[in-house]
Amino acid sequence: MSGRAKSRPAGVVNNGGVEPASPAPATPESAEPSAQSSGQPESVADATAAGPAAATRASRGSERRPRDMILSLAVLLVPVAILLVIYRTLFNGDAPITVDPAPTIQEAQQANLFKVAVPQGLGDDWHTASARFTRASNGATLRIGYVDPGKDPIQLIESSVPTDTLLPVELTKAAKPTGTFRATNGVWRQFDGRPGEQALVLADQSRTIIVVGQADVDNLRKLAGSLS
Repeated sequence: MSGRAKSRPAGVVNNGGVEPASPAPATPESAEPSAQSSGQPESVADATAAGPAAATRASRGSERRPRDMILSLAVLLVPVAILLVIYRTLFNGDAPITVDPAPTIQEAQQANLFKVAVPQGLGDDWHTASARFTRASNGATLRIGYVDPGKDPIQLIESSVPTDTLLPVELTKAAKPTGTFRATNGVWRQFDGRPGEQALVLADQSRTIIVVGQADVDNLRKLAGSLS
């Protein structure tokens, strides 16, 4: 046999036993106490430490909110205001809607149920808002709606319906004459109509004309006097 001794695994002693493993070096304890050693949960400690900073940020955020809301509203309202100004100035957005009454007047004339009176010489500040011709068993009626220079509505009614039937419907049964107005086309009777309304009435055997509206009486008379 060889004279050299066989090598032994580390930790094995001569008597066949195993040496105990060397203990791991002890970790030195932290010099400062942790949140757990102080008896306070870690999450509570973090929240307590961050409390003043979070409160400061919340305070600054609440101070900015009203200003941010005002700026946001300004961003929305400024374009709307600009569009409104353009609509009113360039496109005459405040002007009343105007229709052409000529086809309706022609329809009434072709029906030949009464002589149709047509306004003459009204200025550009008068606008025709509506026009309609209807027939019924007791007669036919032409209605033309105007907007006068004062932006008030006036309605011109020409009808072959008997006057005693027409006036209570158009002016109410309580309407009473309050005076007269003489024009080149005849003598008109003035009535109080519905609350705030006045009316001028010109009647003959075949036709009744009513000019009625919540307008200045001078504009009512101007429209009535322009009919021919």
